[in-house]
Amino acid sequence: MKKSTMLLALFLGFGMTSAQQVQWAHKLIKYSSDLGGKQNSIKRILGKPDAFPQGGASPNAWMPKKALDGYEWVEVSFEKPQTVKQVAVFENLNAGCVVRIAVDKGNGKYETVWGRKKDYKTPTFKATIPADRNYYFKRKRRKIQEAPDVINPGVEYAILEQAVSGVVAVRVEFNFALLPGQKEIDAIGISDSDSPIIPTVNSIPTFESLAEAQTVDLAGIVPSSGAVSTDGKTLYITAVGEAKTEIYSFTKNASGRWDNKKPEPTLNTNQYYNHLWCITNNLILKGGATYTRGTTETGFELFTVQNGTYLNQGQLKVAAYNNYDETAEAQLTPDLKVLIMGIETDFSQGGSDLYFAQQKEDGSYGFLQNMGKIINSAADEGMCQLLSDTKTLLFSSNGFSAFGSYDIYVTYRLDDTWKNWSEPINLGSKINSADFDGLPFYDETNEILYFISSQNETNSLKAVAFPKALLMKGK
Repeated sequence: MKKSTMLLALFLGFGMTSAQQVQWAHKLIKYSSDLGGKQNSIKRILGKPDAFPQGGASPNAWMPKKALDGYEWVEVSFEKPQTVKQVAVFENLNAGCVVRIAVDKGNGKYETVWGRKKDYKTPTFKATIPADRNYYFKRKRRKIQEAPDVINPGVEYAILEQAVSGVVAVRVEFNFALLPGQKEIDAIGISDSDSPIIPTVNSIPTFESLAEAQTVDLAGIVPSSGAVSTDGKTLYITAVGEAKTEIYSFTKNASGRWDNKKPEPTLNTNQYYNHLWCITNNLILKGGATYTRGTTETGFELFTVQNGTYLNQGQLKVAAYNNYDETAEAQLTPDLKVLIMGIETDFSQGGSDLYFAQQKEDGSYGFLQNMGKIINSAADEGMCQLLSDTKTLLFSSNGFSAFGSYDIYVTYRLDDTWKNWSEPINLGSKINSADFDGLPFYDETNEILYFISSQNETNSLKAVAFPKALLMKGK
């Protein structure tokens, strides 16, 4: 009767492989259970996949209450009626538990169009992330959280024997007792074609034309972050150490390589969290200061630079500053008028989010405001850099379709509210690996992107030539 199509090969692409009409679940109608909260809630099943092609556990996927061994179901509608030949259910953990699919043609009645046969097997999906990956790489300034093993992610491609026209809603039923272990559902899609709906990373082909990123020799330093001065002549590295994290500076030698390693004791004021971003030629923003929770203190300090000497101007102060995470990141516009932070609060979409605050007349900053659902997912966003045009924002996340556990993305500010941003674009496979890639820093003078890559739990600083015209709109 009904037929199923095995997925013969899965490739990361930048668009659908055919002209098929694809829609993703747009609205919830009914469902059997919901854990509630911001992470793994039923609403995470809406829209295109977030946990594919990487696969594995994700707070952006639905985890029902009986996901270990029970019966669950969900009914979802789509933006407009269409002919359906295929229903695709993206199961990012332990796929193979879909037992029945029914469709509604607009009369409110569901007609069964697919049922699981005893000998039927779900096409498994080869995850792009190795099973022993970390969501956080090992360094003193950031917590370490081992990710669950990636077990049998897959896509249930239910190919109907006869196409059904005018479909407005779909009901999917699960028997989670069919397989052991936890289960999560990432997305539900429909198509008018029997060609499998392939999940893709949102990137652009020109990013794939970049050269491969190269490892920067840091004279034995294991880096946890990097930043470059505005003139492109000084590289600052935070070094991972068992007893202390310390900032070192490098300058270029005659061959153009970073050399002349030099400790910066004035900047190494804290035991573990010394980390900086360069803002202007004579101003540095540094993290790591001790601060008192419940006050306006943030732990970020401003230093002016005069003839190579760093002069502390005091901490950044933010109204009602609060952060549930142990670490934070901060960025400032060149005129200091807008502060961007990566933190977790009651207003976060899930984990850590990107926030902004406006500077007040006394030099402190007002209340932090969430920068919106377009760039903040139910997972973690942060480790950002705002470029000199104040419109181009680089950041790191594990909450979108990706090549690895953390990838680097770019987004563009659309107006002056600081709440409207373009859909994040992945910087591509030449930069993002199957493991951790984050803490981007773009040297606009020399047009080079630096970032931290952690593979096999070892950090390195990577660099890749990245034309400004390709990264910054209007440049």
